[in-house]
Amino acid sequence: MTIHTPGSNEWLKSVTERTIDPDRLIIDPHHHLWRRPNGNDYLLENLWQDTGSGHNIQKTVFVECHAEYRTEGLEAFKVLGETEFVTDQAKLSETAPGSDSNATISGIVGHADLTLGDQVQEILYRHIELAEGRFRGIRHAGAHAERPEALTIIGRAPKSLYLNQDFQQGVRKLGELGLTFDTWHYHYQNQEFNTLAQNTEGTQLILDHFGSPLGVGPYANQRDEIFTQWKKDIAEIARNPNVVAKIGGLAMPDNGFGWHERATPPSSDEFVAAQRDYYLHTIDCFGPDRCMFESNFPVDRFSISYHVLYNGLKKIVADFSEADKHAMFYGTAARIYKL
Repeated sequence: MTIHTPGSNEWLKSVTERTIDPDRLIIDPHHHLWRRPNGNDYLLENLWQDTGSGHNIQKTVFVECHAEYRTEGLEAFKVLGETEFVTDQAKLSETAPGSDSNATISGIVGHADLTLGDQVQEILYRHIELAEGRFRGIRHAGAHAERPEALTIIGRAPKSLYLNQDFQQGVRKLGELGLTFDTWHYHYQNQEFNTLAQNTEGTQLILDHFGSPLGVGPYANQRDEIFTQWKKDIAEIARNPNVVAKIGGLAMPDNGFGWHERATPPSSDEFVAAQRDYYLHTIDCFGPDRCMFESNFPVDRFSISYHVLYNGLKKIVADFSEADKHAMFYGTAARIYKL
C-alpha cells in the first residue's frame, strides 16, 4: 500500500464525496498565497485547484501570511511587498484563462505594525494605493505562544499585545479609514481580545479561527476544560457589536484533531462530528449575520480537502433557513469586506 504525504494532492484525493448543494454562492473570506524556497508554493493556480473542486466559490479574500515582503527600504514599509504580490495574483484571477469559471481574489487583508499608532496611517495609504481598490484591512496577529515547543505554528507576538495602548490606537486608526482588523490568537487570549474590542468600538473587528482553541502538548488532555471556558469567552466577545466571527481554521495541527497524522484525511461526517459544537455555539452567540465560513487554506489543507471541508460546513447548517445559510456562506463576508 502506498502511503501518501498528508496535505498532498494524492492524500487529499483518497477521500472523495459528492458535492452537497453545488449551486450555493460562496465567498471564501480567508486564504493565503505564498512562494516557498522548497517549491511548496500556493499561488493562484493552486487556489483555483481547491476552489474549483466542486463548490461554487465566487470570490475570495487573501489574508496576510508574511509573504513576499520587500527586502529593501524602511522596515515598516517592507510589508507592502505582500500587497504588491497579491495584487498581481488578483489581477490574474480576473484575466487569466479560466477566470470566467473560477474564483476572483476580490479583497486583500495585509499587515502593518499597529503599535505605530497614528503613524501607521502612511503605510495604510500605501497599501490602499498598491491594491488598486482591493485593500480591505489589516491583520496584526496577537498570538503569543506560552508553550512554543508544543506547537507547529508558533505565534510570536509579544505577550498582551492587545492591551498595548499604541496598538489599540492603531486599531482605532483602521476604523477611521474604513478598514477592518483581523485577529489571530490562542484560546487563553480571548479575554484580552474582548478588552481590545471594548476599547476600539469604531473599528470592525474580525475574530479568526474561533480564537484557536489548542489541543496539543500540554493542552491535549484539557479539551473539555478549554471548551467550557472557550464557550464563555465566545459568548462575551459576541456582546461587542463591532466584532464578527470567521468560523473555520480549526483543522490546523495545533488544534489537536490529528488528521494530518493519518493515512487518509477525514470525511465530512468525521469533520462534523469533531467540530460541529464549535461552529454551532459561535453561530448561536453571534447570529448568522455576524458569521462567515472560512477555509484557512492552504494551512488547513494539511488536514482536510477543500471539497470535503465545504461539504462538512454545509452539513453543519443543513437545518438552517436559506437566509441564514446565504449569510454565512456569502452575505456576511460581502458586507464586512465590501465585496
